[in-house]
Amino acid sequence: MASEAPIPAAQPERAGAASLFAAPLAVLMRLIDWPMQALQRLIGERRMAYVFLLPNLVFFSLFVFLPLIINFIFSVTGGAGLFPSERPYVGAQQYAYLFDCGSFLDPSSCREDHFWRGVSNTARFTVFQVTAMVLFSLLTAVVLNMKIKARGFFRAVYFFPVLLSPVVVALTWKWILQRDGLLNAAITSLGGERILFLVDPSWAMFWIVFVSIWAHMGFYTLILLAGLQAIPADLYEAAEMDATPRWVIS
Repeated sequence: MASEAPIPAAQPERAGAASLFAAPLAVLMRLIDWPMQALQRLIGERRMAYVFLLPNLVFFSLFVFLPLIINFIFSVTGGAGLFPSERPYVGAQQYAYLFDCGSFLDPSSCREDHFWRGVSNTARFTVFQVTAMVLFSLLTAVVLNMKIKARGFFRAVYFFPVLLSPVVVALTWKWILQRDGLLNAAITSLGGERILFLVDPSWAMFWIVFVSIWAHMGFYTLILLAGLQAIPADLYEAAEMDATPRWVIS
């Protein structure tokens, strides 16, 4: 009869090290919790909710609502002064200047063409990015929902860019797309000329959309994949029994 493997004894050193960190943490949490409980008993449970909302309300007021009011005041006043008392009231004059366009579809026909060019670029980016993001995310989710080899590996690969900091993503693609970057090095090695991907208008929008999709597609793929996996297997079996084409089932 084979003898049972001996159970390793607990290591007191690790337990002692853990207690050194756990004890101060417990004391700290108690010090934080005690005044909050005392305040809740004083003002009541319902009013306690406003205490937790107060930091967010202060942050929103100082950094969102107040700048919005200041910008509106600046839009109806003129001059170069910083304070409202130093700026004369001009009414809707600046709005009239802003909306003075021959055609809103042609930013170059507007007096303030920089603003409308920005609006046009934002609209184009939104249409291209959202459309491509949904299509590629759905296609990737459908493929990853199938029984393919290394499915777990590909799921991790597609989701990895989501974990990266926006600063890391920006610096990485800047290093690839800049004039002396990796992509131009490959082009010149094949006998081509350097392309200013980040400056040329014909390339800049494409790469902005591409990088945005690359950085965020994993998140939307994960959401769509969760939705596909939540579909009951009975529906797939019923579709196969009805001789539904495979591409329709997917």
